[in-house]
Amino acid sequence: MKLLLTSGGVTNPSIRAALLDLLGKPIEECHALGIPTAQWGHPMCGPASAQGFVAGGTSWRHHTGLGWASLGLLELTALPTIDRARWEPWVREADVLLVDGGDATYLAHWMRESGLADLLPSLTDTVWVGVSAGSMVLTPRIGDWFVEWSGAPDDRALGVVDFSIFPHLNLFPTNTPEHAERWAADLAAPAYAIDEQTAISVVDDEVTVVSEGDWTRFG
Repeated sequence: MKLLLTSGGVTNPSIRAALLDLLGKPIEECHALGIPTAQWGHPMCGPASAQGFVAGGTSWRHHTGLGWASLGLLELTALPTIDRARWEPWVREADVLLVDGGDATYLAHWMRESGLADLLPSLTDTVWVGVSAGSMVLTPRIGDWFVEWSGAPDDRALGVVDFSIFPHLNLFPTNTPEHAERWAADLAAPAYAIDEQTAISVVDDEVTVVSEGDWTRFG
């Protein structure tokens, strides 16, 4: 699978160029599936934000609102109630999975429960574009700092990549470089702090930072 792990989406020409390189064709020719599931695990999210994501509203113009050939909805909490033979083709036929933010531990739980996590290694040509928790879910740990779901047993995520991500650098009062440094020290493992103008591209274990903003690598 080809990964574009972002804090705020495709926010500048450099990240857009990286996305086009991963897709191998124009955005307007690509069919996307949006995954809003992480939102339900975070207290700041709800029906209005989920609707904005699905509709590609103004706040999601850098993600679901980029102008895809088609945009479908894949709600992971529903998948365990239907046959895998029904939903798996939806995933395999998509060019890109657009995975929204929220709580990464909640998203990781439902990726396992739904079976999507098991499917990822076989999606060699599919592009994953994550925003915030949609990026963090693929890391080994998110750090206690970012766990908002009361049902989370710990801060572990899926471990598809071998580094952790501190998103929204300098966007909120609680996401300063000093906070990121303390967060990284608790993890004691490779990690990146990235702002809204930064993305991390991962192809065949090759990691590339694409940025027109601020970022820091720890460890």
